[in-house]
Amino acid sequence: MTVPAKHRFILFARKWALRIVVPFVLILFWQLYASAGWLDENVFPAPTTIFDAYIELWKSGDWQTALPVSLRRAGLGLLIGGGSGLILGILAGLFTSAERLYDAPMQMIRTIPFIAMVPLFVVWFGIGETSKVALIIGASIFPVYLNTYHGIRGIDSKLLELGNAFSMSKYDQIRLIVFPVAMPSILVGWRYAAGAALLGLVAAEQINSNAGLGYILNNATQFQRTDILISGVLVYAVLGIIVDMIMRFIERNVLSWRVHDNA
Repeated sequence: MTVPAKHRFILFARKWALRIVVPFVLILFWQLYASAGWLDENVFPAPTTIFDAYIELWKSGDWQTALPVSLRRAGLGLLIGGGSGLILGILAGLFTSAERLYDAPMQMIRTIPFIAMVPLFVVWFGIGETSKVALIIGASIFPVYLNTYHGIRGIDSKLLELGNAFSMSKYDQIRLIVFPVAMPSILVGWRYAAGAALLGLVAAEQINSNAGLGYILNNATQFQRTDILISGVLVYAVLGIIVDMIMRFIERNVLSWRVHDNA
């Protein structure tokens, strides 16, 4: 049954109203507490002070210079890490020999927090761009690998038996059965990997950065500019929201049949 356009609009407005109202109320109380002098301005500045710091860096061109550098690091790390995890996950999911070869080491390595690898990466790759990108790769490879592997291994064997009944070749089974059925899990892995890449970016840019968002935050720490620190953290948060929205958009379009069924 088709939902009337007016009803869909009301549902859409109600959903986004709930998402906007709560943060707005929190920011309002935050501003009131700061204006009343109940918060130390040097420790927890008011939202208006943080906004002024953001405008200050925007007018100086620091944000415009830093954002492309950070996005390039995160994008390159996600592309290499996610691509590697996808290939390894497909091979381990399709071939038992590949699973036996490297699944156990991958499972062991993924339990190590990637932040704990920072000192080791500095020793291995130095303090340049290589160590930063390598850390982001390490953060993003495992979500794609795990979700791809389990998405393929979790396929109902009856679907493959149906393919055999229709005399489908192995290639056709992979193309027409395995990948379409595993695709939701694979895309979830990419979505998690995108978030992990941003987390890796935050950690990576603390390694002697001379450009990027981390460079701005390091300078703010030295000069005890809490307003700039919080504005930088909020920029990271906004980037995370935007990346998640992009991944959701891709998921909805690739899995349009699934969205239609849910509707």
